[in-house]
Amino acid sequence: MGTWSIWHWLVVLLIVLLVFGTKKLRNIGTDLGGAVRGFKDGMKESGGDKHPESGTSGQLGGRTIEGEIKDKAKT
Repeated sequence: MGTWSIWHWLVVLLIVLLVFGTKKLRNIGTDLGGAVRGFKDGMKESGGDKHPESGTSGQLGGRTIEGEIKDKAKT
């Protein structure tokens, strides 16, 4: 562990528990776990969209308007 022994880490943990309290640390852990779980679910959902059903090779339907800008003058 380098220069930090297990006793140093226990003292740091004790100070963190005294400053934040166990309830706040539990809430932070729950929120972090929910965020990671949501991220994993999102990655699973986006991973299944490799073959679109419409057969347009991943392009969205729509139209393109072509034109030419001749002059942009302030009035």
